[in-house]
Amino acid sequence: MKFSIIIPAHNSAAFIEKALKSVREQSFTDYELIVVCDACEDLTEYVARNYADTVVVTDFGRDGLARNAGLDLARGEWVLFMDDDDWWLHDCVLDMLANRIDETSWSDIIVFGFIWRGRGYAAPRRAGDGIWPNVWSKCWRRSFIGDTRFTDVKMESDLYFTREMFAKVTDNEQIDMWWQPLYYYNWMRPGSQTELKAREDFHAKACQNADR
Repeated sequence: MKFSIIIPAHNSAAFIEKALKSVREQSFTDYELIVVCDACEDLTEYVARNYADTVVVTDFGRDGLARNAGLDLARGEWVLFMDDDDWWLHDCVLDMLANRIDETSWSDIIVFGFIWRGRGYAAPRRAGDGIWPNVWSKCWRRSFIGDTRFTDVKMESDLYFTREMFAKVTDNEQIDMWWQPLYYYNWMRPGSQTELKAREDFHAKACQNADR
């Protein structure tokens, strides 16, 4: 099997279908779709079972641990992560990645571009500031991941995982920087964890300023 696609999901019944459809509409079919329903209290599991090859139900309350559960089941040669409120931009994403893998067979990580909601195109490398630390704008060789796993922090566990993975790189040729945008990052979707955290941080900062 060429690819394993892993989606951690939490109370996403209202919007995960777009992510799932963007996978199931792919022209390339040698893949498995794994959805990990983590601490869900809505119909996320019901929606996921209409699309996914494997649905795992957990109660971690941590996206990193949910991703680990998917990784432990993955059988594909390459691993792709998605967030439950994002989607792929084309129905030929896996075809393009499979071709890219054939062209750069020595690579262990393929880093690609994405479209950032409200900001437009984002290149795989930030200007003067290294590679984006997310896990979903990358395709990872599963054998290179090995036993590396996500931490149990509540948010931004992908930052720690990405840091560990790139620390394992010993040759720049292991990283393929590909400028093609493949992914839509639905940043600050109302009700998302990112948006809620931003509001909490804003409130905390406002309270600090008021106390001065």
